[in-house]
Amino acid sequence: MVRSQGMRELTIAGLARAGGVGVETVRYYQRRGLLETPERLGSMGHGSGVRRYGEQDVRRLRFIRSAQAAGFTLEQIAELIALDAIDDRTRARELARERIAALDAKIAEMKAARDALSRLARACDDVSGGPCPIVTAFEPQ
Repeated sequence: MVRSQGMRELTIAGLARAGGVGVETVRYYQRRGLLETPERLGSMGHGSGVRRYGEQDVRRLRFIRSAQAAGFTLEQIAELIALDAIDDRTRARELARERIAALDAKIAEMKAARDALSRLARACDDVSGGPCPIVTAFEPQ
């Protein structure tokens, strides 16, 4: 039998595997309202059987993971999901710009740390003797 794309055929373990997370993470996202919890389907189409998930659930789970990697909180992710349903581009743009500003600040902080480490490596590369100037390498230039 050929299954259509829209059918739900993954178990929670299959959904978790497809999204690169653990089963408990899927359940946590369900409790937070970020993922739907489908009805349990038994052998007669209802009852106490297994929950089944589809491609939409996989896409939602992957979105959640990607949004987290971009630094969005779960609350912001929930807001983005809600905004997607109502097509509020203004608020979505605001959230994206806020994340860009936060990422830019983090990049600047990381660049400063990289520069300090580079100074440390150069200073410790000097073979003129004495201890490596660890503390002074991290002083602002």
